[in-house]
Amino acid sequence: MLTKTQNLSRRTFLQGSLGALFLAVSANGAVWAADAKKYGADAMPGGVVDDPLVFVSIAPDGAVTIVAHRAEMGTGIRTSLPMVVADEMEANWDRVNVVQAEANETRYGNQNVDGSRSVRHFMLPMRRVGAAARHMLEAAAAARWSVPASEVRAVQHEVEHVPSGRRLGYGELAAEAAKQQVPQGDALKLKSPAEFRYIGKEKVRLVDLEAIGKGQATYGMDMHLPDMVYAVVARPPVVGGKLRSVRSDKALQVPGVLKVMEIPSYSGAPAFQALGGVAVVASNTWSAIQGRAALEIDWDDGPNASYNSVAYRKTLETAAGAPGKALRNDGNAPEVWAKASETERFAAEYYLPHLAHASMEPPVATVVVNGDHCEVWTSVQNPQAALNVVATRLNLKPENVKVNVLLLGGGFGRKSKPDYVDEAAIVAQTMPGTPVKLVWTREDDIHHDYLHTVAVERLEAVVGKNGQPETWLHRSAAPTIGSLFSEGAKGLQVFEAAMSAINMPYLIPHVRIETAEVEAHARIGWFRSVYNIPHAFAAQCFIAELAHRAEQDHKQFALDLIGPPRKINPGKLSDTWNYDESPERYPYDTGRLRDVIEAATRGAGWGRTLPEGHGLGLAFCYSFMSYTATVVEVAVDAQGKVQVVAVDMAIDCGPQVNPERIRAQMEGGAIMGLSLALTSEISFENGRVKQSNFHDYEVLRYAASPRTIRTHLVNDNHAAPPGGVGEPPVPPVAPALCNAIFAATGKRVRSLPVRL
Repeated sequence: MLTKTQNLSRRTFLQGSLGALFLAVSANGAVWAADAKKYGADAMPGGVVDDPLVFVSIAPDGAVTIVAHRAEMGTGIRTSLPMVVADEMEANWDRVNVVQAEANETRYGNQNVDGSRSVRHFMLPMRRVGAAARHMLEAAAAARWSVPASEVRAVQHEVEHVPSGRRLGYGELAAEAAKQQVPQGDALKLKSPAEFRYIGKEKVRLVDLEAIGKGQATYGMDMHLPDMVYAVVARPPVVGGKLRSVRSDKALQVPGVLKVMEIPSYSGAPAFQALGGVAVVASNTWSAIQGRAALEIDWDDGPNASYNSVAYRKTLETAAGAPGKALRNDGNAPEVWAKASETERFAAEYYLPHLAHASMEPPVATVVVNGDHCEVWTSVQNPQAALNVVATRLNLKPENVKVNVLLLGGGFGRKSKPDYVDEAAIVAQTMPGTPVKLVWTREDDIHHDYLHTVAVERLEAVVGKNGQPETWLHRSAAPTIGSLFSEGAKGLQVFEAAMSAINMPYLIPHVRIETAEVEAHARIGWFRSVYNIPHAFAAQCFIAELAHRAEQDHKQFALDLIGPPRKINPGKLSDTWNYDESPERYPYDTGRLRDVIEAATRGAGWGRTLPEGHGLGLAFCYSFMSYTATVVEVAVDAQGKVQVVAVDMAIDCGPQVNPERIRAQMEGGAIMGLSLALTSEISFENGRVKQSNFHDYEVLRYAASPRTIRTHLVNDNHAAPPGGVGEPPVPPVAPALCNAIFAATGKRVRSLPVRL
């Protein structure tokens, strides 16, 4: 029997499990029993918590049901966190069902899967709820047998009386276990790593694997309801543009088209609001698309009509060349630079274009409005944000909006911004009782994405006699994500600059990190690994250039620059420097950084003799509380064609909950990092995105992909708190690639995508 996943509402889950054992846990570690009537915010000690409640039930037949409160988009989180519960409670994985939680931040806490924080924030709470279930089952068995609790133990869905060999199944004990006192504090004993059955093992099957393999899994695009209609939207081609006029008579003549309606333009900062435009509703998607093509629209392009990528790059370069706002200032880097000779100074600028998320499944949402209630089915990374958008748009009480979370065909940060749900709600409001499925095409997705920032990064160093830098100035010129939420916001916020800029660990006496205040002319959103991408690209290429200038081996130069193993408190001045994590819990450990560098270079055979035209390149990064290093081997032919031969990736993410999924994320990160380095670019002309589909916004093709990707999992350390896995693989890939190209050809790449 395979572990199964079901998409059930909390109400259905509770109705089907009355009389069973229910447990809840908050991220601060409190565990308590709850019954079907009381369970919810009023059952939580201290009221609403920031992190999720985790529900577990045991039915009379012994079936264990675990609620997955985190959306699944390929990371395996719908397996990994329930697996942690099952391990601690000694449940047989083949008898576990996983239920997807609907959006409800009051009951479940934070459900937003951005930030590579699912395991980081919820591994311990999940362990605690599983351990509490185990203890309560053992206590129930001991009470029935009238024996000391020390004589019983839970083993794979049964509780055994060790001296006599008597056994009771979990289903037989569930009702009695629910009446036991919930263990707290020292009474709650977690397993030792040596006792784990599933955590850290390779044998756990994904709960969605069978359904996906058989085509039975439900993604947003798969959603279907009786009497459903379909909608597409013609959006302003320029961000901030508005509809002047539309003629829809030809569209209404297209067979299947039911109606044409205006979508109001957003006001203020864009946030997660619909862009505006004209919606076409039809009996099928194809008719809706054909109807949209027949619209005759006159647009007012608005304030961003002249946005041009070539001109904007010059604006960024000018800004990066001038003093900016200091976000970190140790010593006096500008003064040392001013006094240094030309031969001691070294500077370089690096450019990265806008990037689109381009997830394989474009945005889609199904919405039905019935009176003062609304129900949504969608692929979304931030269910609560979708609920809030709909409640605000339709002027409904949040408790009257239900958001069902479906599988995501990719996300990378795009699907935590639910403007597409807002659009569907606008259309559905005009068609009460009728389910409306609003679909984005690939072209819609490319043209109207929340783009990864464009950036120019300037690095300056005064180099000492030993080749090591005495100063380090990193000035970032890039539009801020803050512009989504505040009109006219300019310059990086501290949390953005903290991503591989402020929190650099090098032994350099004079350090200054600056931001240039530049405007955003597109919707700037978070993208897999966010500002770590431009910051790490610049810093890691710059270190390689410094090593070459010093005529030193890049790896050894980097290790010398990092210095001996030590723990740095990155939150000494601001917790924001540390992803808002406790700097005491998550210090910057340079020993762990050194370890991943050693692992990646060892795996790649650093220092070996390479064939003509081949080169090895190294880069490393600390992001989302994990340490990664990458070595890329390339072969460059006489015509300048780059072929990636192999990629070695090392990660130290603390405890390795699901090694198979970690490897999958590393391999996916390698392909995505190579894609953004070699082929991907979004550019603007007259305010419009020039690219439209995969023929001109390329993701890496199979033929260009490396034949070998080796992943090296370093320091499976359960004494350390968990780090992220989804995002950390990406930042080191592009700089490692460019450093490898230089090693192979002597050509320095400072602008992406790579063009030799």
